[in-house]
Amino acid sequence: MSVTIRLTRIGKKNAPSYRVVATKTRTKRDGKVLEILGSFNPSHNPSKLLLRKDRIEYWQGVGAITSSAVTKLMQNNYQYAKYQPNKKDKSAESGDSVTS
Repeated sequence: MSVTIRLTRIGKKNAPSYRVVATKTRTKRDGKVLEILGSFNPSHNPSKLLLRKDRIEYWQGVGAITSSAVTKLMQNNYQYAKYQPNKKDKSAESGDSVTS
């Protein structure tokens, strides 16, 4: 059994909050978890981060792999960026261009 320490999303629409969890590698993002190890709330200013470092060290000691986001959170290097979809140019969509 391969274990991963990663984030799982909780919270309302447009107000994300995350849990740091230990879970089997093949489970879904919000699937069954083995243990909740902490929480991360980027909506607060400054962001709230609570980690149970002793339990994270235990899971890493038995072979759990940490995701890149959790590794950055533990090093205080994580920058949360809210999703901004690319806006297309309206003139290209409407077909106003003249071709000869």
